[in-house]
Amino acid sequence: MVTTREDTVTANRLRHHVIVWGDQPVDVVLCHGYLDIAWSFDTVARELAEAGHGVASFDWRGHGQTEWIGAGGYYHFPDYVLDLEELIPQLTDHRVHLVGHSMGGSVCAMFAAARPEKLRTLSLIEGVGPPEMEPRDPATRLSAWLDGVSKVREKTRAPMKDEAAALRRMRFQNPELPDELGLFLVSKSTTAVEGGLQWTFDPLHKTFSPRPFQADLFSRTLEAIPVPTLIVAGEQGLRLADEQERMNKIRDHRFVEIAGVGHMIHWFEPQRLSSELVAFFSEHGP
Repeated sequence: MVTTREDTVTANRLRHHVIVWGDQPVDVVLCHGYLDIAWSFDTVARELAEAGHGVASFDWRGHGQTEWIGAGGYYHFPDYVLDLEELIPQLTDHRVHLVGHSMGGSVCAMFAAARPEKLRTLSLIEGVGPPEMEPRDPATRLSAWLDGVSKVREKTRAPMKDEAAALRRMRFQNPELPDELGLFLVSKSTTAVEGGLQWTFDPLHKTFSPRPFQADLFSRTLEAIPVPTLIVAGEQGLRLADEQERMNKIRDHRFVEIAGVGHMIHWFEPQRLSSELVAFFSEHGP
């Protein structure tokens, strides 16, 4: 039976919600993606713990039970990297196997380029960066960001009636989400408010970033990653036109495609994903 414990760790001056699976010293850190939560790795983490690893995950800033940024702030990618910089030493004294999904993968890639000495390996699950973002023109992008932030701050979010209503919302993007997993995720990513339930993520996440993603600059980050890297993609996932080109920038990488699954591999194929991770970690242990 894999034990779990929850804690609150202050990193980059924000209180982060942390979950640890198993009784071993932490050697694996799992980083979730956009509008997801740490608990979504539960099955993967249990499989890794059964294989002898100490596993930790956490809610990124403005997600789950981690604090939102303060008044006047916003969510920029370097902020996430600094969160990770201050969080990992509080989880373990040793180098870790760092795993990131989607947005979390982009952050982990940035961290691996800047702090490779802190890692044993890097695993990117559908996480070699987003596609080029529109609009690309800086002035147009800034205008869209200003409009988006204004709209979010003026809008009153209507609560969802109950967990069933929240599950229906989640199925807009993932219609195959089963009841048991969906209701578990709903229970961990909503909070009770007057009139029903509200998502715990900061609505600012749903605005345009003021700076468009630039694949050429991100490619330079990928080139700077020296640690062994596992890249995992779903056969039906969010595949990029320049996926191969990006992967080739990472000097020491292996690519695995998991058949019959989309973007949320850790939700729908956790055993297959954890099997690939365990095998990869075993090749690059202490």
